Amino acid sequence: MKKFVREITSMEEDFAKWYTDIVVKAELIDYSEVRGCTILRPYGFAIWENITKILDEKFKKVGVENVSMPLLIPESLLQKEKEHIEGFAPEVAWVTMGGNEELSEKLCVRPTSEVLFCSHFARIVHSWRDLPKLYNQWCSVVRWEKTSRPFLRSVEFHWQEGHTVHESSEEARDFTLKMLNIYSDFFEKILCIPVILGRKTESEKFAGAEETYTVECMMKDGKALQSATSHYFGNGFSKAFDIKFTNRKNLEENTYQTSWGLSTRVIAAIIMSHGDNDGLVLPPDIAPIQVVIIPINFANNNQVLEKSKEIFNSIGKILRAKMDCSDQTPGWKFSNYDMKGVPIRVEIGPRDLEQNSCVIVRRDNRSKQKCGLNDLVPTIQQMLTEIKRNMYDVCMKNRDKKTIISGRESDFQNFEGFIKIPFCETEECEKYLKEKYKFSARCIPFGEHVENLKCPICGKKSSNYVFFAKAY
Repeated sequence: MKKFVREITSMEEDFAKWYTDIVVKAELIDYSEVRGCTILRPYGFAIWENITKILDEKFKKVGVENVSMPLLIPESLLQKEKEHIEGFAPEVAWVTMGGNEELSEKLCVRPTSEVLFCSHFARIVHSWRDLPKLYNQWCSVVRWEKTSRPFLRSVEFHWQEGHTVHESSEEARDFTLKMLNIYSDFFEKILCIPVILGRKTESEKFAGAEETYTVECMMKDGKALQSATSHYFGNGFSKAFDIKFTNRKNLEENTYQTSWGLSTRVIAAIIMSHGDNDGLVLPPDIAPIQVVIIPINFANNNQVLEKSKEIFNSIGKILRAKMDCSDQTPGWKFSNYDMKGVPIRVEIGPRDLEQNSCVIVRRDNRSKQKCGLNDLVPTIQQMLTEIKRNMYDVCMKNRDKKTIISGRESDFQNFEGFIKIPFCETEECEKYLKEKYKFSARCIPFGEHVENLKCPICGKKSSNYVFFAKAY
């Protein structure tokens, strides 16, 4: 049984190997025959399903509707927005043959769907009465990455991409930030991961966007993970694709657009924010199994088995529960469900039954407590709330410990974490920090303007703080 746990490389020894061990041994993914294309196994896909259900409900509450766009994009359509295609050109996969015949025009396997949405909007939007259009699709996309790691960087990955059109810049900007705040709320309240929100620098913004806003999270090793983005497009795409409408003054003008997205990379954020050397530690709201019931020494004690079934049926009415009656040893089961990050384990054996009680074990902090069977359901519900609070607090302590505010270039040397500096926002200084220290600009945080401070790289006056970090 111990060998089962030892198969995970410790994060202190090799964080990258620890991560890979977990995604494979917790049965989240399997590798396929195509480099960079992984198989989402049932447990991994169940996590993604729970994420999509929660986010989909949040999107619909603000009026977003789901659609489905084609997988393939004609080359001529992709070329309509020059800056956009230049940003994606190195990652595009092309289809050149249809059956045994060469295609008259190459087809791109979608790396993202801006041009498809724009082409569609140009056909269906005519008047201000047609606006806004608030669309989203859940799909997979393909980007021909040179290197890949499960969930972090794949050739094919699942995501959602939202695309909206509006009659005014103000409305589009407001919606851009509204979606950013939905992501922020999701990360902090559902995934128990504290975030930093802000605007990307010019060199880091999305190709074709006027402004890109980001949700940045810190992983246990101090690296940043861009976890969701929301883009204000202005009317650049609208002009390129001739998306026009008759406004309230009966004049023709171009629409204003937004785009926003989150991918299965979020599962990487969960693993690297909460996991430990025994495996996953899953936030309760997205855990495929929230409570596992493990009967002890039940083979020769039918009462233990019957009571366990009764507990399972009771808990299963309100939570995602599982009862494990396999012939594996209790120790193996404990390690297995620790590996899978199940938030709560309920153990019940003959002695517990005599006392009309059971043992509850929390995955996040390993605490154990006895609980009367009559109080089990409310105790578990309260415990799940406490688990979420504790998981968030642990992440916040890690981020605070590894974040500094600095005005010196020397602080970048051998540092692992977030460095917030007064920054000139020039491309030259940004490139310098990336090339010399491997630190990239993560975001310009909201509401933190700088006065009488200078950029530590060039000495020029700075008007904003900028977060820098090494990143995935």
